[in-house]
Amino acid sequence: MTARQRRKALKGYLYISPWIAGFAIFVFFPMLASAFLSLTQYDILAAPRFIGLANYGYALGVDDYFWKSVYNTAHYAVLFIPLSLLGSLGAALLLNQRIRGQAVFRTMFFIPSITPVVASILIWMWILNYEFGPLNSALAIIGIQGPPWLSSTRWAKPSVVMMSVWGAVGGGNMIILLAGLQGIPQELYDAANIDGANRWQKFQDVTLPMLSPSVFFTLVVGLIGALKIFTPAYIATDGGPGYATLFYMLHLFRSAFQSLSMGYASALAWLLLVVTLALVWLQFYLASRWVYYEGGMGR
Repeated sequence: MTARQRRKALKGYLYISPWIAGFAIFVFFPMLASAFLSLTQYDILAAPRFIGLANYGYALGVDDYFWKSVYNTAHYAVLFIPLSLLGSLGAALLLNQRIRGQAVFRTMFFIPSITPVVASILIWMWILNYEFGPLNSALAIIGIQGPPWLSSTRWAKPSVVMMSVWGAVGGGNMIILLAGLQGIPQELYDAANIDGANRWQKFQDVTLPMLSPSVFFTLVVGLIGALKIFTPAYIATDGGPGYATLFYMLHLFRSAFQSLSMGYASALAWLLLVVTLALVWLQFYLASRWVYYEGGMGR
């Protein structure tokens, strides 16, 4: 390496040094610390005491709340991921139409995603109120008895899903899918028209394959977000009623900041990381079967 190349390399490292420092201080070293704490009994008040894999064994074999939170999170993900993906895709298809006032409609769809999360949850708590909420009032007008929503073990989780989907449909996923739609060459649709394809055939054979990379990205991001669901349950239900909305991150939060079991909470965090990495890897593995790139499937 010549002196000029070394100077250029040094300048490059200097430019990215703030990011490297931030990553090391706020991400890498805290991860190492949590990995160590997951092997200890630590309650902040006393020094960590090494106990090996006992925290992991307690989570997997003793803690009933762990498996309850795993079930609730998996159930939430099964509901949220397809609904948010279909909703985002539907919104992107609508906003891709060439109509008057297109920019206004796009802004209106995007507003829920920039609304403060706490404010939107409080609004939804009012909407879903059993006694005087506008949703049940509207249902009563047409002769339907509205469910108790957030106060019912049966309806609490769907209520949280409803809150989350409302904010996710018009957010970043919609923008990504809309950009993907606008990147599909018009020549493909023209060729399909010449072949006599109808609207559904064009959507199935042109739109979906060309949009599959964007769908794959939103699917992965949605999966990660679903596994980290926390705020709606923390504010609206506090894990209730009857632990129906005790999600994994809420259980982790309680273990860390209410029970002060920092070692156990660190173990929970690493279990979540391992499961998330495994599911994301599975998505990438399966992507080769349905995601289309210009260079070929799954490339």
